[in-house]
Amino acid sequence: TLSLSLTPGLGTRLSLGSPGTSYFCFSVLLIKSLILFLLTVTVFLSTLTPKFYFALTVTSSFISGLIFVFEWWHFRKYGTSFIEQVSVSHLRPLIGGAENSPPAPAAFSVGENETSRQNMPECKVWRNPLNLFRGAEYSRYMWVTGKEPLTYYDMNLSAQDHQTFFTCDTDALRPSDTVMQKAWRERNPQARIKAAYQALELNNDCATAYVLLAEEEATTIVDAEKYFKQALKAGEMIYRKSQNCHSQSPQHEAQLRRDTNVLVYVKRRLAMCARKLGRIREAVKMMRDLMKEFPLLSMLNIHENLLEALLELQAYADVQAVLAKYDDISLPKSAAICYTAALLKARAVSERFSPETASKRGLSTAEINAVEAIHRAVEFNPHVPKYLLEMKSLVLPPEHILKRGDSEAVAYAFFHLQHWKRIEGALNLLHCTWEGTFRMIPYPLEKGHLFYPYPSCTETADRELLPTFHEVSVYPQKELPFFIHFTAGLCSFSAMLALLTHQFPELMVIFAKAVSTGFFPLLVC
Repeated sequence: TLSLSLTPGLGTRLSLGSPGTSYFCFSVLLIKSLILFLLTVTVFLSTLTPKFYFALTVTSSFISGLIFVFEWWHFRKYGTSFIEQVSVSHLRPLIGGAENSPPAPAAFSVGENETSRQNMPECKVWRNPLNLFRGAEYSRYMWVTGKEPLTYYDMNLSAQDHQTFFTCDTDALRPSDTVMQKAWRERNPQARIKAAYQALELNNDCATAYVLLAEEEATTIVDAEKYFKQALKAGEMIYRKSQNCHSQSPQHEAQLRRDTNVLVYVKRRLAMCARKLGRIREAVKMMRDLMKEFPLLSMLNIHENLLEALLELQAYADVQAVLAKYDDISLPKSAAICYTAALLKARAVSERFSPETASKRGLSTAEINAVEAIHRAVEFNPHVPKYLLEMKSLVLPPEHILKRGDSEAVAYAFFHLQHWKRIEGALNLLHCTWEGTFRMIPYPLEKGHLFYPYPSCTETADRELLPTFHEVSVYPQKELPFFIHFTAGLCSFSAMLALLTHQFPELMVIFAKAVSTGFFPLLVC
């Protein structure tokens, strides 16, 4: 029949076994199969009830809603879309794609020699120089609010610090130090306190046991100061003994380092107790003496304690002298240094500063210096202004901070907000100028103006350091990924269809049939 429907010449060329005939027959069968499938789908759709369409749209809305909730949770916790992360990490290599990842920027400050520039770790966590007392302050907050002010990660870092500072290889020679070596590793606070008392029973002059009791058992600063005074008395005696025999062996040198750490820690905490109890001049003297006695321990950042105490005394000339010594380009910066320098520059012009007047006549030299100092501070840590301007609520500062991160901003603003408020017009000047930094540096993740590029890992580290009830400040603010918008739109659209199907079942059935019958022929074409 096929050959009869064609011309004689063509029929003679298309024999039954030729490739052309087979291809033509396959095409005809495929078209017939598609037509039969469309007829079957049409019959199937005509038998469906409104309940089916309602169940279908509700199910799709529920599934897309679950995907949207998971995507949002993953973005809030990790800062990335889970679907995009999987597609980039696993699917793109399978289909032959390659992700262009730029090399990690070197972490250096402008002005250093090219030969001395090294890749510094972007997210190094530092001990907070103004950390509070666990028993007298953190625990009291927990008793009142029922919220944990410290994260497990933060407390674990402190436990590691205590083991590093307060233990050494010669602890086995003294039973009390052996007990304290185990005490610093205990997770339960009551177990640590019990171990401290056991160490005191073995040796009444165990300085580290008094340190632990002052930090964790004392419920007031007065009680903590009493324990630290006992620790100072014991620590000075042990320190003198270690000095006399430190050259005998490497073990004795390690013991001297440990005893030095204990003595410096106790004196610093005593100075902080005096500051909290209102004896500020006494605290300043203790800090200055400590810095003179142990000048090599600058990594403890005792000068930041001194800056805060001097600001409380309103001794601005002394503050400037400390900044002149420590605000050096080769030293690690901090929010305390950068924002204190900006505060002193703002103090000279803030009382008479007016944005309207400045826009008309232009900025004076002193005002330009103040604005540049604020820009410098904001570039170093962009999270601080919102806390100083009380646009964001404060929490208790953690025991460790991430420089240039939200944790450092919380720690700085917690102690220095009162100093900014004391200087009339300083916060007004900050409010008028701080956002200009973001216009000066349009892409802070890619380049820096005065400092090395802003680290991209600060958000993750800050979430580990700050309590869960605190909304971590993010800079630069991440835009919502495409798949969050897509799943949100899909969920909303399917939910709307479910609602319309429930309210107008007959009309939605007709609409669904019309769309499906129009879609399949279009697909075939």
